[in-house]
Amino acid sequence: MIHQQTTGAVTVPLARPGDGYEELFTAHFWGLVRLAALLGADDAEDVVQDAFVRLHRRRRALRDQNAALAYLRSSVCNASRSRLRHLRMARRRHAQLPAPQDAGSAEHEVVRDEAVRALLAAVADLPGRQREVLVLRYWLDLSERETAATLGIAPGTVKAHTARAIAALGRRLKDEEAI
Repeated sequence: MIHQQTTGAVTVPLARPGDGYEELFTAHFWGLVRLAALLGADDAEDVVQDAFVRLHRRRRALRDQNAALAYLRSSVCNASRSRLRHLRMARRRHAQLPAPQDAGSAEHEVVRDEAVRALLAAVADLPGRQREVLVLRYWLDLSERETAATLGIAPGTVKAHTARAIAALGRRLKDEEAI
């Protein structure tokens, strides 16, 4: 009886007891992992597992069933080479990206994160309509007219809520700096 496993859209017959794949895996897996690692594969175990899967799927296409180990070695070499080529290309693309802006010191990052948290807490404490107006105007970058249409209020009301919200935020953040 042949067991089957469905992986995505492909149904793969599982190895049968006594067909030699388990013994082949047990005897050569770690040696092939060392081969892949020595060839420079950063994910040597994955390379070898993929080679075993390819062998299993193509086992009937092998002209000589005794050539399975040679097929695995060749597959590991090719996959390692392919992965290295991919890494070189990725590194080349990464080198072409603009350099990130200086993040500053760790202390600077902590102070900036605290300021952002304080601002978000202050926005959360605003009355609902003022918070909605600020979020629509400044986070979503909507115009006064678009904000008014979204909220179903007049553009003048948007201006008034925006002014009140900004004043309230200024007072709250100034009070927190004084603490």
